Amino acid sequence: MTSSPDPVAAAATDLPLLGRLPLARTEVDRGCERRQDEGWLASLLGDVETRVLLLVKGRTPVRDGELALVGTDGLPADCRLVYLGRSGEREIVLADLATAPEKGLAEGDWLGLRDVAAGLGARDAGLFVEAVAIANWHASHTHCPRCGTPTDVVHSGWVRVCPKDGSQHFPRTDPAVIVAITDAEDRLLLGANAQWGGRRYSTLAGFVEPGESLEEAVEREIGEEADVRVHSIRYAGSQPWPFPCSLMLGFTAKAETPQVAPDGEEIIDLRWFTREELAREVTDGTIGVPSGVSISSALIEHWYGGPLPEPRRMEN
Repeated sequence: MTSSPDPVAAAATDLPLLGRLPLARTEVDRGCERRQDEGWLASLLGDVETRVLLLVKGRTPVRDGELALVGTDGLPADCRLVYLGRSGEREIVLADLATAPEKGLAEGDWLGLRDVAAGLGARDAGLFVEAVAIANWHASHTHCPRCGTPTDVVHSGWVRVCPKDGSQHFPRTDPAVIVAITDAEDRLLLGANAQWGGRRYSTLAGFVEPGESLEEAVEREIGEEADVRVHSIRYAGSQPWPFPCSLMLGFTAKAETPQVAPDGEEIIDLRWFTREELAREVTDGTIGVPSGVSISSALIEHWYGGPLPEPRRMEN
């Protein structure tokens, strides 16, 4: 078993308990002041140094472990363009396409964020997350929420304005808390969501409600889903989760008692796991747990002390 991230080392680098999570990395200057110039985006399309991230339904071409960015020539006329930022001396633009472009515009395998984020460098991970999040917002916020009028896109793709009442509308981010709960014996509480069929267990999570602090959201969500009171709530880290528009805020907490009860609607089962029990049941396939780039996986592995064992597979 490998060691978990060292809290002292994390503090020394100004990072929270979970360190730098896969979807929380970036090396891109988003240029908030530049994108407010209404001629900025158009000027970049005539610059041969500008690079374009192509996106089709959340997928982009990846080649040799990097995003396959392209030049501005040959972009379809009906694509939605958004300024993503500057990396080094190059400006980068998103081209959100309705359908896959003709062959020759981009080379590589068209992959989704969850497929490749952990293996990308900081620049590409940040670009991909940003592109998916802003594309999802545009797709779901095409009309003014006040009067229903189709809105105009301004500020290089970062603001929508209603031409009828002049109201401005900005990209939406929904905060959600996700919590690794332990008891007095240092067992971890995991729940099975009704949508997962009862065999996949994860940390408990929920959206923050209006007028609510993060700590209050932790207490309320755990009370609703597990009927248990928690204390010693500590922030552990965060990362965007653009499926479609969440910001996941990770916490650890202690349960006052080991008695828990699932709500029976969203959570259909709750279990306390020792490290040995969790490893054994994941290995033999009795249960599944989150993996990859999710913050739930990071919370579980931090408690466990390193990566969980892989499930055994039958050999032919």
